[in-house]
Amino acid sequence: VQLQASGGGLVQAGGSLRLSCSTSGRTFSSYAMSWFRQDPGKEREFVAAISGSGGRTYYADSVKGRLTISRDNAKNTVYLQMNSLKPEDTAVYYCAAHARRVVAGNPDYWGQGTEVTVSS
Repeated sequence: VQLQASGGGLVQAGGSLRLSCSTSGRTFSSYAMSWFRQDPGKEREFVAAISGSGGRTYYADSVKGRLTISRDNAKNTVYLQMNSLKPEDTAVYYCAAHARRVVAGNPDYWGQGTEVTVSS
């Protein structure tokens, strides 16, 4: 599974960005999807996840109410809508796929990162 993330950039605090992650193939709905992020010098951390059908979503406490994960299985794409961004959201964001429809365990496939920088 090849994952291609995009949508990162520089934004002021309080602003918004939408990250996208697309993949090829006809079985996209078979994969639960996640977003992680990593700031230099820190460990990679979980941000959000969504089941294969899109019916279940999960969020890190630090992003609840501000970031929203969604997916369009017809377009083989998962999104991360990021609102009310804070400087502490600055990181490289990675999308990842689980080889199952439910979100369980660590992802099996990783995409390249897209950098998000939030200025104060």
